[in-house]
Amino acid sequence: MPIPEDVTGEEIDKDVRQELQSLPKTLADDVARNLVMVARLLDEDPEAAYGYSKVALRLASRVAAVREAGGFAAYANQKYGEALAEFRAARRMTGTVDLWPVMADCERGLGRPEKALDMAGAPEVQKLDKAGQVEMRLVAAGARRDMGQLDAAIVTLQSPELASNSVQPWTARLRYAYADALLAAGREREAREWFAKAVESDRDGSTDASDRLAELDGVEFTDALDESASEGDGENGEVNPSAEDGGRD
Repeated sequence: MPIPEDVTGEEIDKDVRQELQSLPKTLADDVARNLVMVARLLDEDPEAAYGYSKVALRLASRVAAVREAGGFAAYANQKYGEALAEFRAARRMTGTVDLWPVMADCERGLGRPEKALDMAGAPEVQKLDKAGQVEMRLVAAGARRDMGQLDAAIVTLQSPELASNSVQPWTARLRYAYADALLAAGREREAREWFAKAVESDRDGSTDASDRLAELDGVEFTDALDESASEGDGENGEVNPSAEDGGRD
């Protein structure tokens, strides 16, 4: 697969670069450049990222960082069985538990929420850092919802991290998941409150909490570039009501 000339491979994390030092230099550079492409495209073009990850795996399948990248690329393309296999391989190579939550989420993707819950109660969870433990809690709550246990999902998300007023990288997603669970359980007033809290903490736009909040408040947005909206007037010179309601506060 073609790689832009400006991608040198030096852009990768220094720890990954150190892992690649076990390879011949030319091969290490090729693998690094493909890993850079995986990272660049994972969100905007997961299919292309998956293609670059397969190249990296073909070149250096015995490098843990390569297996991990392959896992995330497969995960982004909903290839959960393949992702789980790659994550397991990376974990065997490194001995770390960092991938435990995403491995559990792969079990959910494979239709095995009970297995995800088993993993949520495993000793490995206690070895995770705070971010990893919050991620595990999110996965466990998702598994409860998969099983139709809405009240249990809500309880699972209730934690000191949820109640804290400090904003951490995981705060917006945790509050969003709690709001969404409340809404699914028919507790709309509480859900609105927590969607609003999610908006307050979502500094990088990682969730669509503002849109969900607007929906609950009955606010409708109109695309300013939409031709049908821009026509404005209907028959007999009447103003299109949806055009009047457009725009964000």
